[in-house]
Amino acid sequence: MDGFVGRQAELATLEDLMLPVRTGSRSGRPGRAVLIRGRRRVGKSRLVEEFLERSGLPHLFFTAVGGSKQEDLDGFAAELMASSLPDASRAAGFATPQTWDAAFALLASALPTDTPSVVVLDEMPYLAEQDPAFEGALQKAFDRTLSKLPVLLILIGSDLAMMEALNTYGRPFYQRGTEMIVPPLNPAEVAAMLDLPPADAFDAYLVSGGLPLVLEEWPRGADLWDYLGQALARPTSALLVSGERTLAAEFPTEAQARTVLSAIGHGERTFTLIGRAAGDLNPGALKRALEVLTSKRTVAAELPLSTKPSRETRYRVADPHLRFWLSFLGPNLPVIERGRGDRVLEGIRAGWSSWRGRAIEPVVREALWRLADDELPSGTEVVGGYWTRTNDPEIDIVCADRAPIAKKITAVGSIKWLENKPFDARDLARLIVHRSQLPGADENTPLLAVARSGCTAPGARALSPGDLLAAWQ
Repeated sequence: MDGFVGRQAELATLEDLMLPVRTGSRSGRPGRAVLIRGRRRVGKSRLVEEFLERSGLPHLFFTAVGGSKQEDLDGFAAELMASSLPDASRAAGFATPQTWDAAFALLASALPTDTPSVVVLDEMPYLAEQDPAFEGALQKAFDRTLSKLPVLLILIGSDLAMMEALNTYGRPFYQRGTEMIVPPLNPAEVAAMLDLPPADAFDAYLVSGGLPLVLEEWPRGADLWDYLGQALARPTSALLVSGERTLAAEFPTEAQARTVLSAIGHGERTFTLIGRAAGDLNPGALKRALEVLTSKRTVAAELPLSTKPSRETRYRVADPHLRFWLSFLGPNLPVIERGRGDRVLEGIRAGWSSWRGRAIEPVVREALWRLADDELPSGTEVVGGYWTRTNDPEIDIVCADRAPIAKKITAVGSIKWLENKPFDARDLARLIVHRSQLPGADENTPLLAVARSGCTAPGARALSPGDLLAAWQ
């Protein structure tokens, strides 16, 4: 199966960055740097490997392991000597570097001066964590040497907050690299990769999170239940192991954050209920854990969207696959490992409609935001939801001119994501009542009905799974 469905834009970006490296620069500094970030297991390293294979350029590809500073320096020197850089053999005559200044000097001696090359530092946040001097050493090496050579320096990281911070004002590498985000495969790419109709493609997206490793083992044309039946029979399936590996990498020592994340993954959304489900954590500890989770972009914190301010923050797991894993798979790994994946599958079937109804909401909102210019009223800049402390009302879709306090509400909508149950007159009546309770909306505010199985009630703009999929096509 082609693991590069939807990656042509990223490959083209890397090739564009190589152009001045190949042809020279009017500034006399052909060297370029790119900072690539994205969630774990979205295929960042595989993307760069594909780029290197297609380019055929001499290169060094070093992956930090998160060990000690000296372990990383030893690994870097070993990879340099084994690389395809034409003068890599020179490194064999030197002692193993003890600092990153020395390591980058050794690298510079091995880089060609007359032909382009590529240097990749994968999992770079580990290097910055282990050695506070790393960023300064990298900046110095790039300014004094690497930028003067025909080399593309690719820096890859999964810690989204740290990778963003590397290129911010006051940090040594500020404005020296182009930022590039590698997202998961989107629902349209999932549909193309698996040859699935729109509704089934959204199911596959919610379970896989668009992670290529999960999708590569998903048989082409198989629906959700066919795939789950196969995956749950194999304890080594990417569907099962990727969640645990993500948690181990993101939160190796933060047990409290993992406990809070588990509570959110099981469906708790408010500060009070999350704290109770996490073992009656005191508010200070819960606040710190939530700050860790939101800073790493593992959890999204959201406010209701209307023309009035609100403090009713709700939390959700940002990655659909991790949300699925925390809800259904993580707690049941021992059951799967003893060969009873069939029991876990029964549990997923029993809770699927309810879980999917919540999980699809942020995906629908993103689709509508992408479709705003074509499908939503003029002036729509944000798409969110609305709720009160008592959930009366709770509105799936609120379109507005800005967030979180809007000046104008442009549309209000409802999501009904059930098989064989269209959005009907009763659903429309409920939506009209909810609209009357939304600050900033009135009887002239347009209505939207997003339904998996169609809409039978006139009076609302209806959108189907196919309409939503077009947002990414």
